[in-house]
Amino acid sequence: MTDQHRKAEAFQALQREGCFIIPNPWDVGSAKILQGMGLKALATTSAGFATSLGLQDYEVTRDMVLAHAKALCDATKIPVTADLENGFGDAPDTCAETIRLAAEAGLVGGSVEDFSSELGEQYDLEQSRDRVAAAAEAARSLPFRFTLTARAENFFTGLPDLADTIRRLQAYQEAGADVLYAPGLRSLEDIRSVLASIDRPLNVLMGPFDGFVSVADLAALGIRRISLGSSLSNAAHGALVRAGRELLETGTFGYAKDGVDGTELAAIMTPDNA
Repeated sequence: MTDQHRKAEAFQALQREGCFIIPNPWDVGSAKILQGMGLKALATTSAGFATSLGLQDYEVTRDMVLAHAKALCDATKIPVTADLENGFGDAPDTCAETIRLAAEAGLVGGSVEDFSSELGEQYDLEQSRDRVAAAAEAARSLPFRFTLTARAENFFTGLPDLADTIRRLQAYQEAGADVLYAPGLRSLEDIRSVLASIDRPLNVLMGPFDGFVSVADLAALGIRRISLGSSLSNAAHGALVRAGRELLETGTFGYAKDGVDGTELAAIMTPDNA
């Protein structure tokens, strides 16, 4: 069994066995820290990665994203899935090609959105379903079980229509998606409604957005996977911004008391702690 096969099987097992957190590192160092602390799988963050390059979300190219994903896969021993945005193209064939390239990069999973940043809108339902079907066919052609996540972006793109979100997720599961994801669901009732309407594992983005609840509460509902999006990257950069403001406004160094010693970080990142 290859290392990628092993990671793929471990990732599938996580989604069968219950609810788990899948944090989103933005570089190799953060990935190794999260692995060393005991997290069982990782997911890339498009926004966090873009920030690390001094770019805005959606300004990174497919080649940049896949090179980043390969670096994370090569540096860690646990499964890595990726935010593959809209598959980096409108056509179903492009989505399929992106899945094959993702597998070549070492990934064992990836998500495809139904929103085009270039068009500024969601694809219609038929086109969205065809795109997921093409991605699913490409995933099934691989020599290991690639976990395809299909995303309905209604609540992220200013069209919080729960009924349409559910129709889309149902279409995506019929098209072959392994995991379903509707980031930005507003309430626990929204989550319950989605769960009652699908038969695939549901990923949520922390949440719900009306008020975050605990992992235990989400697990009790039947959630299988909890993503953190760019929140860890935002938290790290928030600490940097606060430190910069302190330096400029008061000329003091209080921020340093919240830092982590380099020796401790090195110990966390060593392979023996993975």
